[in-house]
Amino acid sequence: MSKLPFELLLALRYLRPKRTFVSIITLISILGVALGVAVLIIVISVMSGFDHDLREKILGFNAHLKVYALDQSGRTGTMKNYGRVMDLVAANKNVRGVTPFIFGPVLVETQAETNRASLQDAPMLRGIDPQTEDKVSNLPRSVREGKFDLSGRGLLVGNDFARNLNLRIGDHLSIYSAREIKKMKAGRDKNEDTAILPDDYEVRGIFNVGYYDYDARVIVVSLENAQDLYDLGDSVHGLLVMLQDPYQAPAVRHELGGVLGPDYAITTWTEENSAILGALVVEKNVMFYLLFFIVIVAALCILSAQITFVVQKTREIGMLKALGATNLQISGVFLSQSAIIGVLGVLAGYGLGILALAYRNEFLHFMNRLTGWELFPAKIYGFSELPAIIDARDIAVICGSSFIICILGGVLPAIRAGRLKPVEALRYE
Repeated sequence: MSKLPFELLLALRYLRPKRTFVSIITLISILGVALGVAVLIIVISVMSGFDHDLREKILGFNAHLKVYALDQSGRTGTMKNYGRVMDLVAANKNVRGVTPFIFGPVLVETQAETNRASLQDAPMLRGIDPQTEDKVSNLPRSVREGKFDLSGRGLLVGNDFARNLNLRIGDHLSIYSAREIKKMKAGRDKNEDTAILPDDYEVRGIFNVGYYDYDARVIVVSLENAQDLYDLGDSVHGLLVMLQDPYQAPAVRHELGGVLGPDYAITTWTEENSAILGALVVEKNVMFYLLFFIVIVAALCILSAQITFVVQKTREIGMLKALGATNLQISGVFLSQSAIIGVLGVLAGYGLGILALAYRNEFLHFMNRLTGWELFPAKIYGFSELPAIIDARDIAVICGSSFIICILGGVLPAIRAGRLKPVEALRYE
């Protein structure tokens, strides 16, 4: 005697592979559930990886808080007494590090050589204090070629920026700052043919922080050189603040706001990147709801298969009812069938999804070599590899809800089968 319940034993017997149309529908239902679960796991895991890695990249090159000085009109201006402000900020117990910064656009030009022409670009220049930069970013640890050296006229560039302008360690780059542009404009207004010579910098290091916008659009010089380029004297644009916990940024901003007073503005990393972080959350939710329709389609296949089962097994249902089977037991047989299909589909989808995530980057590289198309361009997405995070909560929601939908797909046929009367079921047999 089998120890399995009567309903489950009969359901397994009915689901044995046979060369019938119903078996084909059952197989399609299992494949549909597996495909839906696998696609959901892949997409949601990749979106979670995007969100996590984007936050890591943002926090790796940018600080958790930025402090700006306000002018009389309430706009952000330059900060003259930044040393005193740094001491006030560093006194907060939640602050791990603080450093001044200068950030703004410049024009650059490479030096022409016999075998290559000069190239131009308009990146963002970032002036940093080499002594304190490691407290607020991973830039000093992200130098892949050369060294972290900003002494004299030293310059750091991103690896994508260096590739776009054919730069190597030791090459020289001419920088036209706002100061030179103002001088050129003033000379033109006065009809003076004055030659304005740009500042010449040497590429000492090439960094790779892993985020395309930074690696392709930012160059780094020392704070003193940036002050000279922007005619700031001993002023800076603001302070970068690193916290013990980045998610405490709103609370720490409130504390620092009370200490610094109304003459200073403080922004958090979530505010400055709210657009892209919010877009990722919305896209993840939308993709979840859209792709879930694959599972619903599979549930409709289960519904179709169960209806066909009930019609085919009408005689057997009548005999079981005549032998004393209850309505609940008969309904349980067909609900068990739906549950078995759901379990097989969910398990197959889970295995397929985890396998695809494990070899996602190998597949992308293979398709790139095979077709020549970059399926995951770094210029658009900002990442050189496809990120993914397998979150247990997301997996549980996907698998659990898919299984429930499979069960619901068999409810109506199961109720219909349970309500059949023995006389009506056997009348035409």
